[in-house]
Order: sequence, then structure tokens, then C-alpha cells
Amino acid sequence: MKILVLNWQDWENPQTGGAEVHLHEIFKRLVTWGHSVTLLCSAWPGCEPRVTLDGIDIHRVGGRYTLSFAAPRYFRRRLRAERFDVVVEDLNKVPFFSPLWGAGRAVLPVALVVHHLFGTAAFKEASFPVAAATWLLERPVPRVYRSVPIAAVSPSTAEDLVRRGIPRDGIEIIPNGVDYDLLSPDVDNKRFSEPTLVYLGRLKRYKRIDLVLRAVATLVDRGLSCRFLVAGRGNDRPRLEGLRDSLDIKDNVEFLGFVSEPAKRELLRMSWINVITSVKEGWGISNLEAAACGTPTIASDVPGLRDSVVDGVTGFLVPHGDVKVLSDRIEELLKNEELRARLEHGARSFAEDFGWDAMARRMKQFLQERVVKRTTPS
Repeated sequence: MKILVLNWQDWENPQTGGAEVHLHEIFKRLVTWGHSVTLLCSAWPGCEPRVTLDGIDIHRVGGRYTLSFAAPRYFRRRLRAERFDVVVEDLNKVPFFSPLWGAGRAVLPVALVVHHLFGTAAFKEASFPVAAATWLLERPVPRVYRSVPIAAVSPSTAEDLVRRGIPRDGIEIIPNGVDYDLLSPDVDNKRFSEPTLVYLGRLKRYKRIDLVLRAVATLVDRGLSCRFLVAGRGNDRPRLEGLRDSLDIKDNVEFLGFVSEPAKRELLRMSWINVITSVKEGWGISNLEAAACGTPTIASDVPGLRDSVVDGVTGFLVPHGDVKVLSDRIEELLKNEELRARLEHGARSFAEDFGWDAMARRMKQFLQERVVKRTTPS
């Protein structure tokens, strides 16, 4: 197949997150299996406008807030003549409305990959004008993509799409995966000597890392010694550091910034608990990565996270925003070695069903059978 992928960012973008990990892991495998992959995404100051990463031909145009205008123009001028077999729109921010790009000509063979739609959660992250624009741009999604084959990364995302008016039989669930070559438990099951929590991901307001900081403060007030390692970068870091200082837990919380893949593995292996308390996620890829390392997760019981955490088996789900219950669960798991061992085993067993190779094969089959064959003249 000759594939064009549309996404807001690529693997090297400073703002990269789970959606970009998903895209890169899936489509670099399709390249190794003989398919051609081109990615059209946003640029950023100082970046190279054209690069090749793991065989993916990347075109960077526009910027974070202008890509939706720049991408259709670039496609018409530079890429339309390539006659792609399928255009894969990776919807994890504002839609590109790619099914409309072929208006007046042959209809583009489009497939949609959906991580999650923000809905009203956008107002918890962005300024009012940006959040309002995001919310409004999501409104036409059911109408524009109603007849487009859709791959959702979780049952929660599929349910959200159905509630918005997308037919369920047009949606296939293809979850995120995990890299078993990189992520696995420590052979000696070594952990940090001090009870340690870890968060790994972008530092964004909707991730609600502030809830974990408040839970750590509660545990310290109870006399429980623990530390919280925050790995990742994002524009919410200054606010979170200010909250940490105001809660008087500076000695318990460390912001590590960006970490390499080997460092990520060591953090996930050595930490006692992975925590994530987002308002909403498409899946929660860091939960699966932690599980692959044999580390249980405590997460908010919200769409996406309830798909990547099996309550009582790979970790615990807690009511979103309830700092007391979050604190109680963390304390219970830190103090109960037998419970931790059971959840560690359950986490690793769960992760073993989600290899990237298997997910990439499912994506390839989805594109070939539901898009390419459907649009190929007989």
C-alpha cells in the first residue's frame, strides 16, 4: 500500500505524546513489511521541513495552530499527484476533515484513527478561545466521517463515537501496543529502596497531575515517607512546581523533564506504582508500558484509563478528583507487599496481549480490507 498519514505532530516534535508513539510504532512496521508511508504534520521553530524517520517520509508544514490550514494546501500542491491508496487521518486533536479534500475530484480513500475527542474537557486544558474552537471543530465529526472506516484505540473511544452518531459497525477497535524488546520486568525484580510513585507523560493541565501532588502531601501528613518522580515536559510544569512548593513536599517530588527510552524503562521497572489521573485519555499508553515492566497502576476511573487498567488485576481505578480515595489506594498498595506482588504479576500478564507487531498487523489488515479493497475498481 501507498499510505499518507495525517497527524498534528511527528515522533521528533518537542510536544510529542502517546498518539505520536502509536503512529510511529505502527507505521514504521508497515514500512518494514514493504508498504510506503508518508506523514504530513506540523513544523516547529528550527526543525527540518523534510526528514525520513525509520523509513517514514515526513513533510512538516505550518505550525501547531496553523496546520489545519496549511495541510490541505500542501496536499493539493505537493502530494495529490502521488495517488495514495489510503489516507489515514490520525485524530487526536483538531480534525483535518480529510474526506472533504477530494471534493470536486475522485473521493479520497480515507480511514480515521481516533485516540479520543476532547469534548468539554478541552476547557480544562486550553484558554477559552482555543478550547471553544476545539469543541466547535469536533461537532461536525459525525457528519463528515460517518461513512469513513474508523479504528478506535479503545472501547471507551468507540462508545464516545457512537454517542456522537457514528455507526458502531463502522468502528474497529485496535488498541495501543507495547515494545517487548525495550520494556520488561527487572530480572531480579529490583525496586527503589524508598516507596516511589512515577508519572510518565506530558505535563498538561488536563492530565491533572496536581491530584497526585495533593495525594502525596496527604500521605506525608500521615507520616508515610514516599517520593513522586514526574518524567516528561509540558507547559503545566511551572504551575505544578509552584503547587509542589506550596504543599511543602519539595523533598518528596522531583521533576525529571524529558527522559530517554532506556531511562524510561528503568523508571518503570524500579518504581513501586505508576499513577495517572487524567480527565480523559484515548487509552493511556504509559499504563501499558508500566504493566510490561511489571509495575501496577493507580488511575482515574475515566474513559481510556479504564480500558488500560483492569481494576484489582493490574492496579486500581479511583473516582476522578477524589484525593482521599487516591491517597488511600496509594497507601494501601505501598504498605501491602503481597498485594503489590499480585498486581505486578497481573500487570505483566495483561501487557503480553498487546505487542506492537500484533497491533500493526491488525492495522494493516484493517486498511487493506476496509479501505483499499473497498475503493479499488473491480
